[in-house]
Amino acid sequence: MRRTSALPLILGLAMSMAAAASAADWPQWGGRNERNFASDEKNLPLHFRPASEKTEGDQKISIPAENIKWVAKLGNQTYGNPTVANGRVFIGTNDANFSDDRLKKSQGGLILCLDEATGKLLWQLPVPRLRTKNSSFNFDNINLGICSSPTVDGDCVYLTSNRAEVLCLSIFGQAKGNQGPFKDEGRYMAAAAELPDKPGRFDPAVAPPPPAPVELRPTDGDILWLFDSLAELDCWPQDAVDCSVLVHGDYVYTCPSNGVDKSHKNIPSPNCPDLVVLDKKTGKLLAKNDPVVGRATFHGEWSSPTLAKAGDRTLIVWGGGDGFCYAFDPRFEPGEDGRPGLLKQVWKFDCNTPALRLRDGKPLLYNKNHEGPSEVIGTPVFYKGRLYVTVGQDSRHGNGPGCLSCIDPTKTGDITETGKVWKYEQIHRSFSTVSAYEGLIYAADYAGIVHCLDADTGQCYWTHDLGAHTWASTLAADGKVYIGDEKGKLTILAASKEKKVLNEIQFDAPLYSSPIVAAGVLYITSQTHLYAVKETAK
Repeated sequence: MRRTSALPLILGLAMSMAAAASAADWPQWGGRNERNFASDEKNLPLHFRPASEKTEGDQKISIPAENIKWVAKLGNQTYGNPTVANGRVFIGTNDANFSDDRLKKSQGGLILCLDEATGKLLWQLPVPRLRTKNSSFNFDNINLGICSSPTVDGDCVYLTSNRAEVLCLSIFGQAKGNQGPFKDEGRYMAAAAELPDKPGRFDPAVAPPPPAPVELRPTDGDILWLFDSLAELDCWPQDAVDCSVLVHGDYVYTCPSNGVDKSHKNIPSPNCPDLVVLDKKTGKLLAKNDPVVGRATFHGEWSSPTLAKAGDRTLIVWGGGDGFCYAFDPRFEPGEDGRPGLLKQVWKFDCNTPALRLRDGKPLLYNKNHEGPSEVIGTPVFYKGRLYVTVGQDSRHGNGPGCLSCIDPTKTGDITETGKVWKYEQIHRSFSTVSAYEGLIYAADYAGIVHCLDADTGQCYWTHDLGAHTWASTLAADGKVYIGDEKGKLTILAASKEKKVLNEIQFDAPLYSSPIVAAGVLYITSQTHLYAVKETAK
C-alpha cells in the first residue's frame, strides 16, 4: 500500500527555492550521476587526527584533535555515506544512540540532517524496525539501520529506508510545518511495526492496530511521500535495502534489493522487479524493468543505478544479482489501465570471467569453497565514455576471486564480448565503487588491496595492502587517494602511477563508509561518528 495521496502533490514550499546543487556540493552517492568517487577540489587536508587519549603510567593524557572542524555522533553501525547540499549534511545510521523522551528505540534506522558549517543537528527522523513472526524473513534483523546514501534534489532528499521504503523528505524537516501529502509522521515514528507472517504480501486487514501518534517537533523529519516496496512490489529484501537512488529529470530510479530468504537458496519473490521508476513528485510507480533477474539472483541485489551517456544515447546502468551489468533506456511508455510501463533493456554484460563461472565445462556453484561467480555490489562508474564495475559477495562469504571490467556502453544486446574493453582478474571480490581520476582507476577489494590501473588499457601500475578488510570506496581528489578500512585506519595515497603512501590516520572505530569532499571539507564517517575535516580547522 503506497502511502501517498491520489491528488497531485502540493508540497507547500517553493520547489524552485533551492537552486541546483553547486559544484562544491556532494549531493548523492558518488557525488554526481556518473557515480565517480572523484573530485576536482584542491587544498584538501593531508595531516589531521581525531581527539584521543593515551595512558602513561597512572595518568590519562588527552591528545587534541588536529584539523577537525566538527564531529557529530552517530549510531553504532553506519554504512552509508553522508551527502552535502544546500548548506546541510544528510546521513543515515542506526538508532542505537538515539534518545527521545517520546519514542522507544527499535533497532531501526535514523536519518540525520546537520548544519554544514557547525555539525549542529537540524532535524532527525527515526525509522522503526519492521518485525515479523516469519522465521525465514531475513531483512533488517541485524540493526544495520539506514544503509542508503541520501540523494538531494532541490528542496527534497530521497533515500531507501531500512523498511524497504523509498522516502521523499523535505530538507527543512518540520521547521516549516508538516508538508504533504504524507501527514502521519507522528504515528510513523511511534513504534516498531509488526508484519504478517508473509512480508511482501502485506495485507493491512491483518496488520496490528497502529500506535498512537506522538506530537511533532520542529526537529523531526518531514516525509513528503513514501513508497512501500514490500507492499507495492512484493519484494523480499536480503539483509538490507541499501540502494542510493538516482534522480534524473522527473523520475526516481531505485532497486528494492530483492534476494534470498534465510535458507540462502530460495527466492521467495522471483517476479519482483529489480529496478523501478517512481514519479519524484508523488512517489507513484511509473515503470519497472523487463525481464527481471528473478531466480538467477545469487544472493541479493545491492547495486545502485548510474546515468551514462553512450554517444547520443542516455542509459540507466545497474549491476544485477546475477553478476551481469544491465543498461536500460530511461524512456518508457505508460502501461495500460494505469499499470506501470516497462523499462526496455538495451544491453547486458557479464561482469564475471568464464573462469569464475565454469570449470571443465561445468558450472561452478556460488561461493562453494570461496569459488564461483559473484553479483555486482558496487555501483557502475561512467568515465570518459566507458563504464567500470567490480563484482563481489556478502562479507560473510569471505575473500574470493573477483573481476574489474571496463565496458563500452555503445553496443546492444549481450555485449559480454563485443562491449569488453578489458577485464582485470587480479582483484578480489569487492563491494567498492571505483574512482576514475586523471586517466587512472583506483579500486579497493574486500581483501584490503587497493589497485591502481590505467583507465584505457587496464594495466596495473601498483597495488597496496591496507592490512585489513575494506568495505569502502576510494576517493580521488587533489592528487590524493583516500580509503578507510575495517580496523579504523584511513590511508592516504598519492594519485599517480607511482605508489606512495602519504599518511595513515587511526580512528577509534571501523571505517565502512567512503570518504567524500564538499566545499573544501573532507568528510570521514566511522561506525560511530562523522568527522568534518578541514585544513587549519580548530
